[in-house]
Amino acid sequence: MPSTEPVGSDPAPRPKRRTFTSEYKMRIVAEYDAAPRNEKGAVLRRERLYHSHVKEWRATRDAGALENLVDRRTSPARAKKSAAEVENEKLRQ
Repeated sequence: MPSTEPVGSDPAPRPKRRTFTSEYKMRIVAEYDAAPRNEKGAVLRRERLYHSHVKEWRATRDAGALENLVDRRTSPARAKKSAAEVENEKLRQ
């Protein structure tokens, strides 16, 4: 039986990528490093993280690049100018 929904409609919204602050990353790395060997996985499960997150954040910390801990791929983009503002700039030039 054919579906009554229009083709291409997706009932589930697209998931939003998580972002982490520098403070959060440093706190998790410190907690992970301080945890006993058999409890490190519990930290990752509780925070829903992978070991690769901790490895990357630790390497960045060790390189002394704390300001680089902000993920540039997921940082908010510059605000777009409205069509009227763009047109006004063109007219001024």
